[in-house]
Amino acid sequence: MAEAKKTAAKTTKKAAPAKKTVAKKAPVATPKLNDATYATGKRKDSVARVYLMPGKGNITVNGKASSDYFRRAVLQMIIAQPFGITKRETSYDIVAMVEGGGLSGQAGAVKHGISKALEKVEPELRATLKAAGFLTRDSRVVERKHYGFRKARRSTQFSKR
Repeated sequence: MAEAKKTAAKTTKKAAPAKKTVAKKAPVATPKLNDATYATGKRKDSVARVYLMPGKGNITVNGKASSDYFRRAVLQMIIAQPFGITKRETSYDIVAMVEGGGLSGQAGAVKHGISKALEKVEPELRATLKAAGFLTRDSRVVERKHYGFRKARRSTQFSKR
C-alpha cells in the first residue's frame, strides 16, 4: 500500500516549465572613432562626449538614433541647431555618449559638444557659432537647498500671531 502512494505521488508531480528563450538584439554598429574629431559639451549636470566625422548627417546618442533617444521635437531641434546655423546638415555624422542630468540638460550638452567639434574641424565657423552663443558653456545650475528653508529659496509661511 505504501508503494501505491509513492507511485501516485510521482505521477501527480507537474512537469517543469519550459525555459523561455529571449531573442538577443543585434549589437549596434558603431563607426570607427579613430579618425573622428572629439569634443566635450556640458550643460547643468550633463556631460556629453561627442565624436564628429564626415558622413551623411546621422546622429547617434548612447547607441540609439537621436530621434529615439530624444523623443521630444524640441530636444531634437536643440541638437540640430549648430548644423542649421552653419548649413552643414548632411556633412557630418555624430556619435555622442551622454551621462548625468535629465534629457533637457543632455540635449544642451550634446549641442555644446557638436558646436565645439565643428569649430575644431572648420575654424572659419567660429564666428558664426560664437555669435549664436553655442560655444559658451551655460553655467546655470540648480541652487542648493539652504538651512532653515524648505527649498533653495522657499521659506516657511510667516505668521504674525
